[in-house]
Amino acid sequence: MNTGRVALMARMLPASMLAFMSLVSVSALAASPGITGPTFKLIAQDSYITQPDGQSIYSWGYGCNGAPTGFKPTMSGQTCPTMQIPGPTLIVTEGQPVTVTLTNNLPAAAGNTSLLFPGFQVTTSGGVPGLLTAEAQHAGTVTYSFVATSPGTRAYYSGTQGDLQIEMGLYGAIIVLPATVPSNCTSSSGTPNDQARSSHGETDFRLAAAAYDHAASCYDREYLFQFSEVDPGIHRQVEDQINALKSCSASCPSALTVKTEPYHPAYFMINGRSMPDDMDPNYAAEYTHQPYNGNPHMHPGELVLLRVIGQGRWQHPFHEHGNHVRILARDGNLILSQSDSTKLAGPLLFTTTTTPGLAMDGIFYWTGKGLNWDAYGHNKASADPLAHPPCVPDANGYYTSDPTAINYYEWCADHMKPMEKAPFGDVGAGGPVSLPDPNYFTNGAWFGGSAYLGPDATVRAVGPNGTTPPSGTIANSPTSEAGFAFMWHSHNEREITTNDIFPGGMMMMMLVDSREFQIDESN
Repeated sequence: MNTGRVALMARMLPASMLAFMSLVSVSALAASPGITGPTFKLIAQDSYITQPDGQSIYSWGYGCNGAPTGFKPTMSGQTCPTMQIPGPTLIVTEGQPVTVTLTNNLPAAAGNTSLLFPGFQVTTSGGVPGLLTAEAQHAGTVTYSFVATSPGTRAYYSGTQGDLQIEMGLYGAIIVLPATVPSNCTSSSGTPNDQARSSHGETDFRLAAAAYDHAASCYDREYLFQFSEVDPGIHRQVEDQINALKSCSASCPSALTVKTEPYHPAYFMINGRSMPDDMDPNYAAEYTHQPYNGNPHMHPGELVLLRVIGQGRWQHPFHEHGNHVRILARDGNLILSQSDSTKLAGPLLFTTTTTPGLAMDGIFYWTGKGLNWDAYGHNKASADPLAHPPCVPDANGYYTSDPTAINYYEWCADHMKPMEKAPFGDVGAGGPVSLPDPNYFTNGAWFGGSAYLGPDATVRAVGPNGTTPPSGTIANSPTSEAGFAFMWHSHNEREITTNDIFPGGMMMMMLVDSREFQIDESN
């Protein structure tokens, strides 16, 4: 078990109440990992997934039937098991003919299974006719073909007895990348955030430089979040019936008879994991059938593309602390201004409510604007030259003239503005808040006592007559990562529990780090 997770679980309740936290270096990064096409061979199979309370849940899932063509982006430990939840993320390019061959390796009593690809004109070959599409019988196959006609994020899922098969885990995501990336997203010298990333030696883990073939859809990082829930009673019914049939006589029933109502989910998952498991790395060995995590990470000013899909039966009101999310599109359909198609017109959402079967793409960013104090700890009195860099505002009030600067995208109105109203010797009085006396303040596994962004920010902020609370945590050096963490979570209280135990469920941490910290999403 990850030691950071253990410490986090022990301290999360008080720590989660803090808006800003100096945090331990966490290797659990997200991106949007998946397998590449345009030809895919999938298999439907049964196995078990794990939950943070120690339970193993009998489930069904899609997986790779043999080695996939490839993986994107490049990460360590990449794998595509024969069953996973969610199913493999299928990554293709706009205009490509896509072929998906599904083999049904579920228990015979499960009956047929299938795949739906909403938003595409699908033709099928093989299999047998079903209510919504062609289906694969037990040990049989069926092939689905379509052209990826438009970019964006979409869901795929079973088209057979959806109330049971989707609940059991038969769902996944397909990401269609634009065939043509707008030139303003990939200029020869790179966009400003590209230049900032390059100047600090950071690798680019995006699938593309734009979400759509539209000039307003550029982004700097991306994360895929699939929200679902599990009713363990349904899964137990299926498991019990499957086991009973294995030793049954000739009079056995030929099919499952599972009650899917009333519905009482106890596990609430992001990408097939519940918090804190969703903060462990992608492809972590302890989650054999749950390879994808959920842990967004960014630098100030970066445009973060959120790919969000509701894969369960319920709506989930998910709240991204730190800023609103500007919706770009729903189910691959850009939301454009009726009067000017060059402009996006999606809503700005406080909570991105995930509707079953609906996918949305949105942009999130964080800059520090509105804090009313200098988040970087800039201080004229400090001997550190990085404590008083320039901050010349652009037309929007941000420092954007030097993408290589550590304080690139700083909100200049707060530059060198003190944080503390009654300081303990660091910066001049007059700020909006008062920090507690460091002699009485206890640091935790994540909270290191520093209210500043960057590993050296506490030192920069210190004046000649005293110190702020010490920077650093149980698990990392003060000279390593030291950023802000925002809790992203469902606004339905029961959904941030694991089997009624808090913390858990649909919860994760969004990490904001200073520019000099390299965000490495290769795990």
